[in-house]
Amino acid sequence: MENRRRRVPALAPEERRQALIAATIPLLHEHGLEVSTRQIATAAGVAEGTIFGVFESKNSLVVCSVIQALDPQVTLDGLEAIDLSLPLRERMAEAAELIHARMAENAQLLTAARKLIFAGAGDPDAQARMASSRERLRDTLIRVIEPDAALLRRTPHAVAQMLLLFCGANTYGPFGDPDSFRGTELVSLLLDGVLIRNEELIPTEDRDKRGAQY
Repeated sequence: MENRRRRVPALAPEERRQALIAATIPLLHEHGLEVSTRQIATAAGVAEGTIFGVFESKNSLVVCSVIQALDPQVTLDGLEAIDLSLPLRERMAEAAELIHARMAENAQLLTAARKLIFAGAGDPDAQARMASSRERLRDTLIRVIEPDAALLRRTPHAVAQMLLLFCGANTYGPFGDPDSFRGTELVSLLLDGVLIRNEELIPTEDRDKRGAQY
């Protein structure tokens, strides 16, 4: 008997969109923006022309895939699970590890987002969705920091911005060193700086109080 290719059941347009996006995301991690529609179609198990039945262009599919892949909800859930009764330093170190892991895992996609969504005129709707994701991440981080706002020289908003900046520069910057500067070290740099402090100038009771708070 002649072998016949099994017919793939027809999907509703939205289901087909989601199936194509799901097939595209791993390819973007592997190939970046150079991924082809043929590779996407093969991964999704459909004809190449099927893509253009639900997306206007390859660019449209890639933009939707990048946005979905960069949805921060998993990281937000991790941040919201941090025990706010822990000392500030421990809370921030946990938060920094979560954010660093997110940025390291999605480095290629974030680079693609900058080229595809934010370069030139870009896509206003996609830009708004990406900006919303950044704001959600920042605002959730602020809530991790806020219980100890009185201990900080800057507002929780500013501290959250700086921690995100540290994590981003360490992941993407030319001088980043993700193996050395992880959560605890990044938080130490942010909270303590790099100067060796003369603790003898601080009264013992103040040192003990500060140690207990941190």
